Amino acid sequence: MTETGTGTQAEAPVEAPVEVQAGTPAETPVGATVEARAHAPGGAGNGAAGAGPAGTRRDRRALRAALRWTAAAVVLAAVGAGTAYGIGALERTDVPGLATASDGRWAYAALTLPPLPSGSPGPFADSNPAEAHHADLRALVLPAPEGAKEDPALRGSDGWLPTGTFLAEYSDASERDVLRLALADRGLRHIAARGWTMPDGTRTRIYLLRFGSGVVVHDLFTEKVAPASAPGFRLRGTDVPLFDDGFPPQTDTDRVQRSAYDETEPYGAEQVRHAYLSAGDVLALVVQSREGTAAAVPFQQTVVLQSQLLG
Repeated sequence: MTETGTGTQAEAPVEAPVEVQAGTPAETPVGATVEARAHAPGGAGNGAAGAGPAGTRRDRRALRAALRWTAAAVVLAAVGAGTAYGIGALERTDVPGLATASDGRWAYAALTLPPLPSGSPGPFADSNPAEAHHADLRALVLPAPEGAKEDPALRGSDGWLPTGTFLAEYSDASERDVLRLALADRGLRHIAARGWTMPDGTRTRIYLLRFGSGVVVHDLFTEKVAPASAPGFRLRGTDVPLFDDGFPPQTDTDRVQRSAYDETEPYGAEQVRHAYLSAGDVLALVVQSREGTAAAVPFQQTVVLQSQLLG
């Protein structure tokens, strides 16, 4: 489109000034020609003076100068239009002075909610007091972003993960036993999960645990895994995690509770960030870790997007 849009407009005007200049003295400006006609014998109203040889030469000179200026204006307009088109066709980051530095967000595909079985309500509909997610739980796990290498170990068998694989996220054996019993007592039905590693080494693990009702999940969330004081169970690689209050308020998802945690320095071998989500009959755990430091922005982005899928 660039060759068709700008090249065609520029060809004709470029030849016009060359032809005019070849037969017109460059030192004859438009202003001088107008001034000479105004002071000719007989004045401006003398028809004989305007029709004579001198008047004819002056008219031709004025015409050529006018053509020269008109052609120049056309060329400038064509160049300007071509430049505007060229800038409009560029990405913002390709234009000097208009580049936007990345804030670290990952390139996730547009979210698509899985279909509900015919006649089934959404998880927070008035006709769904159990707040049950009737969609396939495996389809509610956030897909990996662009450039990620997925972890096949978290796909489980037919997409369902064994409880032991989920419990391996926790470091203390006695705490794992307590959590295992709490999950069994509350009627854990399924676990769906997904994990991936980004080119910078950031590892992400997402677990969705489905129970019989939203009441059961709310109790497990507030009393066991995410009480007000601190996380109820310590994840591998963490020491003293604190509440992560860096989430902007506009990232809250209606009807989804969130408790996010970040490690205090020093991190040790890697920094671990994690968050629990309570969404109807689903309890979610999102974990991100990276050797050295784990960036806040992709963690918040991942948690918010998973919340939206569940809400």
